[in-house]
Parts: sequence; structure tokens; C-alpha cells
Amino acid sequence: MKKFLMILAVILLSSNITAQEELYLLFEFMHVDNEQEAAYMETETFWEKIHEQRVKNGDITGWDLWQLQPGGEKQGAQYLVVTLYDDPAKMMSGAGDWNAALKGAYPNMSDEDLNKKWNETPKSRDLTHRLYLQDIDNTDDDFDMPLGTVASMNMMKVEDGNYGAYEKAESEFFKTSHNRAVKNGTLGHWGFARIMFPYGSDTYATHMTFDMYKDYNQFFSRGNDNTPLSEEDTKKMREGIALRDMKFTYLGTLIKKVR
Repeated sequence: MKKFLMILAVILLSSNITAQEELYLLFEFMHVDNEQEAAYMETETFWEKIHEQRVKNGDITGWDLWQLQPGGEKQGAQYLVVTLYDDPAKMMSGAGDWNAALKGAYPNMSDEDLNKKWNETPKSRDLTHRLYLQDIDNTDDDFDMPLGTVASMNMMKVEDGNYGAYEKAESEFFKTSHNRAVKNGTLGHWGFARIMFPYGSDTYATHMTFDMYKDYNQFFSRGNDNTPLSEEDTKKMREGIALRDMKFTYLGTLIKKVR
């Protein structure tokens, strides 16, 4: 009986660890006019403290602000806000007590001043679109994503019916080469996510991959994986590439982070 209880405890602990590792991401792309850059930075600095409180309250697990390139006014978004959740229902519903987060972050600010700052937020930027994502796979590393991290954010389009084959190719084949790059120091981290919403045949992308580097020096010193491929691996690589269309790549620099 004692042995059974010990085995059960290990199973429950393993299940709990797995649940804690689930990650869901809300991507919000921001268009900021040139003359609004300073106002937008002031706005995000105000919100940074609120997100710190949201993490403390258990509403979210993290928040990031990325500066995107290309970033001209005619090239779409200049910034990306990423909010991290451990539960899809929390993400989709925007769960949490916003008033508690506001008061916790700014206990000495009057309701009038808080409302004023809240209402100033949309004036500094236009929220162009949102994506809701589920994390699928990552390289085996301890990369802690410091400020200044550079990320190649690759948007992939996969046709209906090919999701399973494509995700298998990324996790079972391409992840191997990314792990080698992490080990030899030419890559900090690789991640792979599925776009949950929006979805459908008219959506721009269905998946995203993320190649992360500690800085631009590592980004520009990255090299190709020269590991010889067997005939079978060459076939797998070609089949994996054929399953997706790389639609667009943003280059992002991490400028704010809350954990």
C-alpha cells in the first residue's frame, strides 16, 4: 500500500508539473505614429507596473514588449505586446480583477488620475490585430530571455489537414537542428506555437516559430547547421518545408519584460 501511494504521489506531481508548463500567449500588434513614440513609451511604462501586479495576483504569468522591424509607418506594426497565461480560458476572457491590479500598482493615485491614464492609452497607439496562440514545443535550454533579446518571429501558413504532419515535422525533425544550434552557441532558444484564433481558410498564418538570440552579435554570427544529412533526413526536411508557406518574418527586440 505504501509503495502504491508513493507511485500515485509521483504521478500526481508529474501531472502538476505538466499543467504548470502549459503556456498560452496573447499577441497584440501596435501601430504607433512617429510623433507618438514618446507618448507610447510613457503609456507602456505605466502599464508595466500594472502587469507586475497582475502577475502577483495570478491573473497572468508574464508580459513582454517587443520593438519590431521592419517598423515603418507603412509596414504595419511597430511594437508587439505579448501577455502570457497558464490557462486558455483566462486568456480568452481577459480574466482577472483589473481594479485590484490598478490599485495594487498605484495605491496612492486617485481614481480620477487612474481613469485619465487609462483613457490616454488608446490615444498613443492603434491596436491593429490580436492573435491567440498555444505553445507547442521548445528547445531544451535555460534561456531566460534578457532585455535586448532579438527574436526572428516567423509566420507560417499550413493548409487544413496538414497540421498534424507539419507539427510532427517541426517537433521531431527541425527541433533537433535547433537544439544543436543552442548547444554550439549560435542560438539562444527556439519556440513553436499554433495560432488558436483567428482560424479558417482566409487567415494569414496558422503557426509561428521563434528563433531567439541573446543580442544582435549572436544573431549576425549565426551559421547554417552543417551536420551531414542522411538520405532519409533530407527527405524529411524537404517534406517538412513543403508543408508550410513562410508568409512573413518580424525581427523583434525585447525592450520590457515582466515575470
